[in-house]
Amino acid sequence: MKILVINGPNLNLLGKRDKAYYGDKTLPQIDTLLKKQGKSLGADVVSFQSNSEGALIDFIQKNASQAAGIIINPGALTHYGLSLRDALVDSRLPVIEVHLSNIYAREDWRAKSVIAPIARGQITGFGWWSYIAALQILVSELKVEK
Repeated sequence: MKILVINGPNLNLLGKRDKAYYGDKTLPQIDTLLKKQGKSLGADVVSFQSNSEGALIDFIQKNASQAAGIIINPGALTHYGLSLRDALVDSRLPVIEVHLSNIYAREDWRAKSVIAPIARGQITGFGWWSYIAALQILVSELKVEK
């Protein structure tokens, strides 16, 4: 089973960004942990990051037909990425939205997600563990649904 893990703008800077919110792990380190966890769960994790909404949409459109589900950290596109939202809906795949920081405990504008209403669920505030939890939950649900 293939799981797409998609990361939006500025997540390529993890490890350099405000560690109080984002932790000290880099995106490649998180990807390595996800691939290892995926292997133990019987899932092939395919990761992608871009600072461009169009590139994220292209990735979803190109890969959705071979995938079982999507985990996405949309970054700032969380709040206004309507084209990204539409691509996720059009994929017809279960989606889990993740965030390293608790977006509801920060500035008011961060608490609005255009992705959450179309996602199966949202995991926020647990640092890189948010990704691991999302992967475990998504794979478990997909196995039950088979």
